Amino acid sequence: MREFDPALYPFQTNYFDRGSGLRMHYLDEGVDGPPVLMVHGNPSWSFYYRNLVQALSSTHRCIVPDHIGMGLSDKPHDDAYAYTLAQRIDDLDALITSLNLSQPVTLIVHDWGGMIGFGWAAKHPEQVARIVILNTGAFPLPEDKVFPGPLKLTRTPLGALLVRGFNAFSGGATQVGCKRKKMSPQISLGYRAPYDSWKNRIATLRFVQDIPLGPSDAGYALVENIASNLHQFKDTPALIVWGALDFVFDDAFLSKWQSYLPQAKVHRLADAGHYVLEDAAVEVIPLISDFIRA
Repeated sequence: MREFDPALYPFQTNYFDRGSGLRMHYLDEGVDGPPVLMVHGNPSWSFYYRNLVQALSSTHRCIVPDHIGMGLSDKPHDDAYAYTLAQRIDDLDALITSLNLSQPVTLIVHDWGGMIGFGWAAKHPEQVARIVILNTGAFPLPEDKVFPGPLKLTRTPLGALLVRGFNAFSGGATQVGCKRKKMSPQISLGYRAPYDSWKNRIATLRFVQDIPLGPSDAGYALVENIASNLHQFKDTPALIVWGALDFVFDDAFLSKWQSYLPQAKVHRLADAGHYVLEDAAVEVIPLISDFIRA
């Protein structure tokens, strides 16, 4: 892994054994207080939540896993791990079970973490006290949303070469994910650091290849099932913080969330991008902290 400024990520490493020698890295920071579970997407990792962890750790227990193949977790070949949504949900379920949490969690999700986090939550609604949603989905592609061209490209042989050979997905995300202000070189390096070789970029590609767009795609039935269970959270306190300049998770996704969770408080940031927690940290972190502590 490439070196980046350790002051940006001053946390203790923890590993959960997923069997067959595979280690799943996670953060477990803060006090023995109400737990906050933060689930990242692709191509980020627990680094995305670093500032929120530091903001909440004086009052809460912050649990932030790195999915297998991502961040500081192991990055196995396809023959050693199934890079599928169902597997991701099972991984998260196993980790949470191992921690023996005594209180329900505040679930925070971003990007593909929405599908994974709500896949777990659909099985354990009683373990979810609050929800924070950051530019994500947990349902099939909205009817009025066209699958973006750059993501289509990554599902082709040329796209696979660009992602694994040149780190195009992780590198590109650091370029377009922030709209208010360009990401600094050191922070950009922090996002890209785990994906420093062909081998270590396997998950950034497999995540995109696993996106279920229609009934014929593996995982589509699971996504429909997750969506059908979102009604379980219609009375759960929820906060939606949305970067409106996200070219993937745009206002079509926001509208769907509002239809599923009409009780949610919505803060739409017209000038922020996909990495909304990074792009608008000064505004968003206090907003989320106040919501969780209220």
